[in-house]
Amino acid sequence: MVAAFVDLPGNRQMNTPHHLLRVGAAALAATLLSTSAQACASCGCTLSSDWESQGLSTSAGWKLDLRYDYLNQDQLRASTHTISPQAASRIVNANGNQEVEQYTSNHYYTVGLDYSADANWGINVQLPYVDRAHATLGTASDGTMAGAGGGQYVSHTDSLGDIKIVGRYQGFLPMHNFGLIFGLKLPTGSHTQTGTSTDPTAPGPVAIDRGLQPGNGTTELIAGAYYFDLLDIDWGYFTQATVQTALNSRDGYRPGAGENVNAGVRYLGFESFTPQLQLNVRHVAHDTGTNADTISTGGTLAYLSPGVVVPVGKRTSVYGFAQLPIYQKVSGVQLAPRYTLSFGARFAF
Repeated sequence: MVAAFVDLPGNRQMNTPHHLLRVGAAALAATLLSTSAQACASCGCTLSSDWESQGLSTSAGWKLDLRYDYLNQDQLRASTHTISPQAASRIVNANGNQEVEQYTSNHYYTVGLDYSADANWGINVQLPYVDRAHATLGTASDGTMAGAGGGQYVSHTDSLGDIKIVGRYQGFLPMHNFGLIFGLKLPTGSHTQTGTSTDPTAPGPVAIDRGLQPGNGTTELIAGAYYFDLLDIDWGYFTQATVQTALNSRDGYRPGAGENVNAGVRYLGFESFTPQLQLNVRHVAHDTGTNADTISTGGTLAYLSPGVVVPVGKRTSVYGFAQLPIYQKVSGVQLAPRYTLSFGARFAF
């Protein structure tokens, strides 16, 4: 998850500790709301699909975030190391031969709408649109060529994902720098999309893996807490933890619960931009159910995330972030990205 602390453009003279904490409160509270998340450790935006919304102030009113996330999963990994397709094809597990996936290319377009009733209460709605291409050689390949009867297919989904509605309360302390979030992920995205079989022995449409659908079909509880403060007039920091867990299963599938722990620092000494650096750690449990991959899902990942926020108007800012892996431990064999990118713009009304 990438977070941001944003000053009101042109108001460097307002950078008192109280002002900075209040601005940080809105920014951090909004960042706790992620985009799409899949339960396999490196699917979708799991690696940080907990990305960022930028806040401009804690004043009552509306804020709009428009964000684009890119994540290209093109590297097979087993446990903490990379693995070749040929080596993956020779693995036999409890479900039979290991599936050898080729790539999963993800583009996420997210509209975030945030409303603050006052400095204490707020609500955020995230509406993701998922554009995902996927290809697999199936379970009967040699790592280079698919084999007959292996379930190989290609797919391209392009539709609305699962919407999140999350409230926040940060009225515990006078500086409003400690808060709680609470909300739901709703099953608005389709979980019944199909791909096209590339197996000549079984042509036609085939079901896409549940972890790769635009939605997962379940309602999930989201809860978390955050705290932030200033180190001095130019440096600020935050810490945050969230959990997301399914409240039900759907059509033989229940996504694994996920936990995120994040910490970050920002530097306020520049007038024209605000650089940031974060450490993002995520753990995801195995998916469960008769239609779930119970072996090659779940894992623990840590990312270092540098980024920058640039004000372009009194109530507008743009931002860009990269997320670079420093530790990846996946269950089974999974496709993982070498990096993820996020770009967006934030508006206050």
